[in-house]
Amino acid sequence: MCDVCGCQLTGTSNKRLVEVNQSLLEANDRQGDANRTHIERMGAVAINLISSPGAGKTTLLEHTIDALGSELRIGVVEGDIETERDADRIRAKGVAAVQLTTGGACHLDAPLVHKGLHALEDQANSKQETAEGKKYDLIFIENVGNLVCPATFYLGEHKRVILVSVPEGSDKPAKYPTTFRGADLFVITKTDLLDYFDFSLDEADKEAGRIQPELEIMHLSATTGDGFSAWIDWLKKLVA
Repeated sequence: MCDVCGCQLTGTSNKRLVEVNQSLLEANDRQGDANRTHIERMGAVAINLISSPGAGKTTLLEHTIDALGSELRIGVVEGDIETERDADRIRAKGVAAVQLTTGGACHLDAPLVHKGLHALEDQANSKQETAEGKKYDLIFIENVGNLVCPATFYLGEHKRVILVSVPEGSDKPAKYPTTFRGADLFVITKTDLLDYFDFSLDEADKEAGRIQPELEIMHLSATTGDGFSAWIDWLKKLVA
């Protein structure tokens, strides 16, 4: 965890902790609103991808780019504590990617994403776009792998997508209700592994739906392609 979102604040009175967190989140939300305006000026819609480490966010993006990269202008903001490895994987697909390293923080926040958006815009401008032209259709913000703190920080996204992979277990919605309460779409990934893990699709679906009745739910395997068309259709409708 980190000392940015308050998850490691100790030796502080409850009153002081509340004041610190309220001030932090209010400033973050103001920047998030500015980010959203910036995204829309670039002609795009943005998706905040949240999951535990290893749930398959980057793999999902790679296959998404393969399916839509010739049809939509895609940009990716990658969040990690260290390294540019995920951004390098996206760049290898021929898509603009900006790596944001938090240096220890367990989530992305709106001010940091603001810098990433400007870097994405610079990449678009360096190609063939004019200052007034449409830069992107779709921007993915791949958050730091964590099912706790990222849920607290609005980044300016239009949609928030939560990923849980089959190896993680079907109890994740029940264990992390705050994360699912703020989600628009719940994607269960790596369904090709269902025969090898004790994962109940029914349990995960019901728990997530109980927490957020309006939540859309998908099951897919980016590796085999099972259920993947539903994800692609969802993205196309969102952009349209």
